[in-house]
Amino acid sequence: MSGNDAKDEGGRERGTAPDGDLSARLKRLETQIDRKRPSASPDPSLRPGSSDGPSPLGRAMQLSTEFVAGVIAGGILGWIFDRFLGTKPWGLIVFLMLGFVTGVYNVMRASGFSGPRSGSGDRGGS
Repeated sequence: MSGNDAKDEGGRERGTAPDGDLSARLKRLETQIDRKRPSASPDPSLRPGSSDGPSPLGRAMQLSTEFVAGVIAGGILGWIFDRFLGTKPWGLIVFLMLGFVTGVYNVMRASGFSGPRSGSGDRGGS
């Protein structure tokens, strides 16, 4: 244990390299990583597995939001109607029902269940 344990015969410390050699090794490592890493697509809709549309959870959230928004809007309109015209509780009941129907229609429209009909008169049966 002479105090020179961390140095080799050339006088340099072991484990350290000149800056030029270190940056060359770093650049080599970066190019190797870039070659092995798949290129990321800029558009998230172009990712593999997402070409068929939104995820099932996202679709469920969208449809439930469509329905709940219709019912809440009908309830608020019914409450306002009752408040100004004094028709408690009939305005709220009628507008809640209209909100329910609107919510169901919005869900059907958003899910594609009730798409636009073709002009040929075909009802999709046979």
